[in-house]
Amino acid sequence: MRFIAVDVETANADMASICSIGLAAFENGRIVDEWYSLVDPDDYFDPVNVSIHGIDEAQVVGAPTFETAAADLLARVGDAVVVTHTHFDRVALHQASADWGLPPPPFRWLDSARVARRAWEDCARRGYGLADVCRRIGYEFKHHNALEDAKAAGHVLLAAMAETGLDLDEVLRRVRQPIGPSSTAAAIRRDGNPYGPLVGEVIVFTGALEIPRREAADLAASVGCEVASGVTKKTTLLVVGDMDVQRLAGHEKSAKHRKAEDLVANGHVLRIIRETDFRELVALA
Repeated sequence: MRFIAVDVETANADMASICSIGLAAFENGRIVDEWYSLVDPDDYFDPVNVSIHGIDEAQVVGAPTFETAAADLLARVGDAVVVTHTHFDRVALHQASADWGLPPPPFRWLDSARVARRAWEDCARRGYGLADVCRRIGYEFKHHNALEDAKAAGHVLLAAMAETGLDLDEVLRRVRQPIGPSSTAAAIRRDGNPYGPLVGEVIVFTGALEIPRREAADLAASVGCEVASGVTKKTTLLVVGDMDVQRLAGHEKSAKHRKAEDLVANGHVLRIIRETDFRELVALA
């Protein structure tokens, strides 16, 4: 498992005014390479920004421009997943590339803040800033130094993966899913296509699906399933998000999942399947 964590600092409110870049390469849970460069933004330094990161005009005299630094960055990243904490650094790199007439970085991006919001329930709405999450995981660093922040983002990702039991590919899928089941998901119901091949099936969805819950309901109805909001004795299919099947156990399972298991234990004919299998079922139907 390899990924690259990246962070930048800017000289002023223009996100293209990158004045430093930090990079930390992680492999199999540890840092295997570090790179830090001051960058001459060819722009002015706002005192507010200087007060945050401590970099001023004098320090970047003789430093490479972004055009040169970007070439170094691209060479070091290669085809690795690039981790940043929130979208600030990603946007800054895109804006600076545009200002210098360069194509946007062709990276596979992963936002460690989005990962943290899904790994820890109390980070879902607040407290997912880099300093906050690092306090949670016990990682100490010097904030607003690009290399230090990059390393911190990488450690946040590692801690979140340890917390959830997901590998890097699974995390990349998980961040595209809702943080938790939608508050309106329980109200989703559909009548099935009376001519569909799965007429008679009563289906319920639970957990974090890769596709929106309403889209899943539409797919089910198109092949004849009646879509219900909750598990009852009429339920014949329960579709569970892949991630939930892989990592949840005992009472961490949803109430729907536990109720379905109770019905099966009492002899009710009900199948519990993954979202992946549901989508294949629809495709084949």
